[in-house]
Amino acid sequence: MRFELSEDQTLLKDATTSFFASESPIETSREVSEADGEGFSRGQWKKLAELGYLGLIAAESAGGAGLGAIELSVVLQQAGRVCFPGPLLDVVLATRALTAAGGQDETITQIAAGEKIVVLAQSDRVWPDDIGGATFADGHVKGSKVFVPFAASADALLVTTDAGLVLAEGPFACEPMPTVDEAQRFARVEFDNAATLIGDNTLVEGVWELAHVGAAALALGVCEAAGEATIRYSTERETFGKPIGVYQVLQHRMADMVLRTESSRAIVFRAAWSLDNGAADRGLVAVSAKQYAVESANEITLASVQIHGGNGFTWEYNVHRWLKLAMTLDHHYGARNDLLERALEQVEAQ
Repeated sequence: MRFELSEDQTLLKDATTSFFASESPIETSREVSEADGEGFSRGQWKKLAELGYLGLIAAESAGGAGLGAIELSVVLQQAGRVCFPGPLLDVVLATRALTAAGGQDETITQIAAGEKIVVLAQSDRVWPDDIGGATFADGHVKGSKVFVPFAASADALLVTTDAGLVLAEGPFACEPMPTVDEAQRFARVEFDNAATLIGDNTLVEGVWELAHVGAAALALGVCEAAGEATIRYSTERETFGKPIGVYQVLQHRMADMVLRTESSRAIVFRAAWSLDNGAADRGLVAVSAKQYAVESANEITLASVQIHGGNGFTWEYNVHRWLKLAMTLDHHYGARNDLLERALEQVEAQ
């Protein structure tokens, strides 16, 4: 197993870093995501398509780049650093499900070209006793799904139903479901839409490993950016005539940040390598990467707020954006209890 990026992967990382630095630094990401409306820039979305990011893992025959989880992790790591707004990971996951279904090259090509936004709709309820779910019959899907990401902007949704996975055509009846993270655009969707059955629901199960790794890569970017901002702040902020970074208690906390970030980096790319190489333990490693990296992102951002003191609670600083993204990742793409169950299943299967 390689512990460093290849030459091509390094070039991808450099190009992605440059793109986000020029097109969507965190200040721009905040302005776009906090504004009323879709929560992301259609202009930036088109540029993502032109650079091949939306079709990163799609087959070349469908207009994609035919790359893997390592390259996706490289891109999402940089996206996490700037809290890039929009359903980037979500459309990649939809592409994976469509590829597994087969016969969906036209839709995949439209996604890769930025002409169509397709995301997954699979959560049936908010609380265990809620009534929800979707049914499919006679070419129509009915029912509801919750916490569908950027559903109001989606041209089509991949919906899990009693009959299997269907591709439902928009527009959709959406009710916003705001969370603590104002950059997100989750919605409850009430369906009465034309749809096509493309396979059984196991197609969605097949994207979970990639979802775990992708979320972990976003969390790694959060760890890096929040840690760097905190260390930088500790050299600028002074108390009693000294930078606060000279105090040992804060040095210990920042050392923990660095340790967690580097450990997250190791497990994220170990998990991505496992997926790309079909390792027997790829499911367990993917779950572990998501859990550890997201837990690290939450701990680092909370520590960052505290080290920033009163400034950490103000809107002018970016700390709260990383904190809120970390909180979103903690509950989306596999919540903690779900991850534990999946990890136990993987251990029992070995």
